[in-house]
Amino acid sequence: MGPPSSSGFYVSRAVALLLAALAAALLLALAVLAALYGRCARVQPSDLHHSRVPDAASSPRGTQEEQLPTWPPRPTREPAGTTTPGHWRPPGPWDQLRLPPWLVPLHYELELWPRLRPNEFQSPTLSFTGRVNITVRCTAATARLLLHSLFLDCESAEVRGPLSSGPRDGAVGRVPVDDVWFAFDMQYMVLELGATLKPGSRYELQLSFSGLVYRDLREGLFFSIYTDQGERRALLASQMEPTFARSVFPCFDEPALKATFNITIIHHPSYGALSNMPKLGQSEKRDVNGSVWTVTTFSTTPHMPTYLVALAICDYDHVSRTERGQEIRIWARKDAIANGNAAFALNITGPIFSFLEDLFNISYPLPKTDIIALPTFDNSAMENWGLLIFDESLLLMQPNDQVTDKKAVISFILSHEIGHQWFGNLVTMNWWNDIWLKEGFASYFEFGVINYFNPKFRRNEVFFSNILHHVLSEDHALVSRAVSLKVENFTETSEINELFDLFTYNKGASLARMLSSFLNENVFISALKSYLKTFSYSNAEQDDLWRHFQMVIDDQSKILLPAPVKSIMDRWTHQSGFPVITLNVSTGAMKQEPFYLGKVQNQTLLTHNDTWIVPILWIKNGITQSLVWLDKSSKIFPEMQVSDSDHDWVILNLNMTGYYRVNYDKVGWKKLKQQLEKDPKAIPVIHRLQMIDDAFSLSKNNYVEIETALDLTKYLAEEDEIIVWYAVLVNLVTKDLVFDVNNYDMYPLLKKYLLKRLISIWNMYSTVIRENVAALQDDYLALVALEKLFETACWLGLEDCLQLSRELFKNWTNHPENEIPYPIKSVVLCYGVAFGSDEEWDFLLNMYSNKTKEEERIQLTYAMSCSKDPWILHRYLEYAVTAAPFTFNETNIMEVVAESEVGRYIVKDFLINNWQAVSER
Repeated sequence: MGPPSSSGFYVSRAVALLLAALAAALLLALAVLAALYGRCARVQPSDLHHSRVPDAASSPRGTQEEQLPTWPPRPTREPAGTTTPGHWRPPGPWDQLRLPPWLVPLHYELELWPRLRPNEFQSPTLSFTGRVNITVRCTAATARLLLHSLFLDCESAEVRGPLSSGPRDGAVGRVPVDDVWFAFDMQYMVLELGATLKPGSRYELQLSFSGLVYRDLREGLFFSIYTDQGERRALLASQMEPTFARSVFPCFDEPALKATFNITIIHHPSYGALSNMPKLGQSEKRDVNGSVWTVTTFSTTPHMPTYLVALAICDYDHVSRTERGQEIRIWARKDAIANGNAAFALNITGPIFSFLEDLFNISYPLPKTDIIALPTFDNSAMENWGLLIFDESLLLMQPNDQVTDKKAVISFILSHEIGHQWFGNLVTMNWWNDIWLKEGFASYFEFGVINYFNPKFRRNEVFFSNILHHVLSEDHALVSRAVSLKVENFTETSEINELFDLFTYNKGASLARMLSSFLNENVFISALKSYLKTFSYSNAEQDDLWRHFQMVIDDQSKILLPAPVKSIMDRWTHQSGFPVITLNVSTGAMKQEPFYLGKVQNQTLLTHNDTWIVPILWIKNGITQSLVWLDKSSKIFPEMQVSDSDHDWVILNLNMTGYYRVNYDKVGWKKLKQQLEKDPKAIPVIHRLQMIDDAFSLSKNNYVEIETALDLTKYLAEEDEIIVWYAVLVNLVTKDLVFDVNNYDMYPLLKKYLLKRLISIWNMYSTVIRENVAALQDDYLALVALEKLFETACWLGLEDCLQLSRELFKNWTNHPENEIPYPIKSVVLCYGVAFGSDEEWDFLLNMYSNKTKEEERIQLTYAMSCSKDPWILHRYLEYAVTAAPFTFNETNIMEVVAESEVGRYIVKDFLINNWQAVSER
């Protein structure tokens, strides 16, 4: 799955709207559940009887250790009709999140028939039917079968077998199915059999089922409405990860239970169908009303988990190319394909595949790759084998995307999802507690791919900006989240969904990067090659990865570690938080301690007593030194002592490859401050970034005084790297500072201090904006950081910034085809409204009504809240509540208006006087 978004401005939803949406969703969910409970699980074989409570001697029969417990049973919720009121289910395997190991799936014959028809998609739901024949191998004698099923009606259930090892024939026996019932809490379908399955034999489960497809749900099967070529159209797609396959077809929905799949999709003739594999054939069939449907079959997949099953039914066009004999097609709306919006993604996809094939020396095993761009897709992207699914905003280039970070974003996400073809698809984690094995490594290799194609790409600085900064800001010793969870037995499927977070992606990538740095890239890649080759088409755990690293290390003599790889890395993956490394440069004494939010003097109340085995890569006076290890709480490194010379200084954590923060004694910080003021370029950019970020974080949490951090900013008049300025400004000019009226006394001091230093970097980039803004296109770090610089300069009252903002806004309103440069558009729109009248505000409202892209509408929504006129803001709130003249669905108008000094009072009065209307809205 694609990395979680870190763009808080555009993708966040306001709290009040979220609560309202959650309430509505809850009501909808309750209604759905009530309907589901009210439907019978219709099981039609003639030998089925009414639901019964299983007896204690049941499955697997004859095995003492598997007998049901005898303690008092508890009631279990079930769909109505599967058990009579008052019946209780005794505790059993249906109470466990993990399937019992009695059956191993080998192959699925899956047929799905969604009733999606052109011009018939006004309802919020569609029905679908399906059939699945699952070939399984029995590993323990059992008269009960458990598999996953959620929100599905079972129409029929049969079990055939034992199957012969030769060709299929009609002589295969049949095992009676006495009953089918559902254990809803753990999402199981349970088949009670009239005979016992034999260990070592193969059987075929034949199930027919039906269910509902929901509009825009993004779980299991869903359909979306969009506009193409001036018409409203619909498409259907799937999202099975992590546990949504069970809502599409009954299955063994665990990542270790891999099997092959033959998929058949029945669809309306006006649509095309896509799945993991190439199309094998097509035929026609008629429904009971005589309507003709197309039956599309696909080739057999490799062994893969259920969460990678994918399909799409759509009326799309595509562009294609061939890379090393593999067909690559990108599918999108016909308008988008005609406009060439998929060209950039198509041109880089094949080379990314080739690079990773060569890097790992393992060929991509599928004959084709389809990538489909959905109008909206909340997961951003999904790596399904052979059918990758993207939100179109993250795959397609628009004509006005020239001076944006769009190319970089598309490159990153494509690299991530293609990386999953090896990490996740070819080698899958055994269980979700090790999900970082796929998400962490896919995130890490994004940067290797981009760096290969763009040698000037500033890999360390971009990794800090995209990955490290965010996770270090959230991680700490008492956070209840480690990268790899020791405990596999979650109690709820919702807990699996929660693992797709910042720690899995960003911390996982950071730990992979640290591992690579203290080994070296060759050893790192050699170990991964061995790991991927050994576990291809299979599953692995974290210990398997460490074992292969250890094997490669043991085969060479240059790299010596203080402990086995497992001992080193388990501490980083199984422990929460990270260490603060403190160096006394006068004595060479180094110590480690866990990083806490708001460190207190008396640390005895805190329970994090573990240490890490810490690789210390470092530089002295700009020269890289030999790796050392801090493998206990404190240690002396005489070589790290510095003299009284002004030229003597030390920086720990070379290129910020270690997952920790660095602190120094007062002398160490003073040495670095002096070097910055004397010759800042002697310290690499990544370490100027590091010092700023570490010092402000440590001061905020009581490790050092704020003066230590501020001292490092005195040299900034000489700083020409905008990404370093960005690190300074996000720490100094915070949202709380901007909107806190209690900081009025601080504002003139901060204004005087910053403007004196900021003018040089401002002149550099304001000139670029005025004369050749296109020059920024290939400067990713500038595109990321420019908005904060522009916003701060205008907030501090820099007249040239305000004048430039007025010029750009006026030019755009007079000639809307002259787009405001994307990196600063939000700031320019805000100041244009703030210093304008209702005429400017109404212009933005009119532009809002003509925009269809959600990102653009959100941008305009925020800009309209920047007005300083109380009556305009009051009218804005009235529009939001009455939904006239437009419905503002993208964000919560109340919240964005309340963020300004004027707006907070307007919102307060409006809520008091219009509470009934607000609550109804």
